[in-house]
Amino acid sequence: MLSIERSTAFKRDFKRVRSTPMHTKDIESLLVKVIGLLVDEKVLPQQYRDHPLSGNWMGYRDCHIKPDLVMIYRLTGQNTLQLVRLGSHSELFK
Repeated sequence: MLSIERSTAFKRDFKRVRSTPMHTKDIESLLVKVIGLLVDEKVLPQQYRDHPLSGNWMGYRDCHIKPDLVMIYRLTGQNTLQLVRLGSHSELFK
């Protein structure tokens, strides 16, 4: 089981996303489900489109919590799941 580390940017992103009307009802339950799978080191189902990133984000991964809601994370060598960013593609990959 991995420990969880949330970046300051992720915390800020989460507050912003949670206050968005289209995400208010289900965002927390969806994140708990996805993060739970990652912490238990299980493979995410295909629907989350988990994949490695390249370029400036080399070493990180992203998965789709919703069609246009992406979570960027990475697994470190210290058995830690780092939650880095949360937002739409246009917000995160400018």
